[in-house]
Amino acid sequence: MPPSPSPDPSGQRHDRLTFRGNLKGTRYGWLRLTPAYSVHLVEELLAEPLGANERVLDPFCGTGTTALACGLRGVAADTTDINPFLIWLAKVKTRRYSAAERTRFRELGRELARTLVSRQKRAVWRPAIHQIEKWWDEDALSALGRVFGELSRLESSESRAAVDLTKVAFCQTLIACANVSFGHQSMSFAARKQHAPKSVELARAAWEHALESIANSAATHVARLPRVKLVDARSLGCAFEPKTFSRVITSPPYPNRMSYVRELRPYMYWLGYLSDGRAAGELDWRAIGGTWGTATSRVGRWEPASGDDVPVRGFIELVGRVAKRSPLLARYLHKYFADMARHCRELYPLLAPRGKVHYIVGNSKFYDVLVPVERVFAELFEAAGFANARATVIRKRSSKRELFEYLVSAEKPAR
Repeated sequence: MPPSPSPDPSGQRHDRLTFRGNLKGTRYGWLRLTPAYSVHLVEELLAEPLGANERVLDPFCGTGTTALACGLRGVAADTTDINPFLIWLAKVKTRRYSAAERTRFRELGRELARTLVSRQKRAVWRPAIHQIEKWWDEDALSALGRVFGELSRLESSESRAAVDLTKVAFCQTLIACANVSFGHQSMSFAARKQHAPKSVELARAAWEHALESIANSAATHVARLPRVKLVDARSLGCAFEPKTFSRVITSPPYPNRMSYVRELRPYMYWLGYLSDGRAAGELDWRAIGGTWGTATSRVGRWEPASGDDVPVRGFIELVGRVAKRSPLLARYLHKYFADMARHCRELYPLLAPRGKVHYIVGNSKFYDVLVPVERVFAELFEAAGFANARATVIRKRSSKRELFEYLVSAEKPAR
């Protein structure tokens, strides 16, 4: 393996290069996903000019940061993901909105604001989230249910653009009045405050703020619309022709057992992308690195098969060290990198000669075993045919002291 880069001697985190750099007043901040990387880093990676016919690929779409940065700069781009909710979000964030569509969004939002604070006691719809009462109190649930029910009723007769913007406002509102905290690496339930404002008041304030900020940022001109596709990152060759891309800028799921489906479940349940826990577990199983719900037991039964090799020196020994403490985590780690090895092999033919790849990754620690994720990715790239793989430290992460975020880069040879 290539040597690890030296950690930042200051040991400081650089908020500009985290999700905190994705300012709320812009499209980048429309919905928060804690592991999201910063648009400032993407812009730095786009600073090197691309030719008129060159394209950028982001095969792990997330909240659409790379696609939006490319669209605003007029750079041709494609982005993919296996999660249909993230595909919807990326399409909404990177669309052009006319003045008429933004006006109708504001009008629809004002109409629904009255529904939000209504005192009507009629039955309202609510999603089948497990222990939903831990997420929202009864007043908040009633208010959210009234708004979403009315929005669903109006959806067929309204502008698609206005409805989608309203759904973003709804998502901002439901998380603003939820009993959750983002103070940790993943979303968690927060302690209820004894003298907190009433939930409906919180919802109304969040709704009004969302309407204003989304309407303003939706006016931003997207110079070139990216293509957004529902594609498994392990099967990219089925979606794109060889030598299509000159640059890849992405951040895949980290091998730390954090589930994007788990993090996104309030949005996905309310908007109908999930119906129950089994559906959530099934989607997480199909995603790389997922271990939430029923996916956990399936990971525990996973065994490497033909094509699941991980061509990295010392990898089997590394997995064996983890297995001494947890066979489940060892299988998780092995499957994650087997999937990533397959992804790298699929990616290589899609790059044009001299094409560059930039992956934002984080290392991991399982018990006393530090997993040098940046080294593993560098070797996977070189095993797939890329050259000059290298890793540099981006920042210190907020969890364990040994954990850093890295930029791993490589390039396709000219021949």
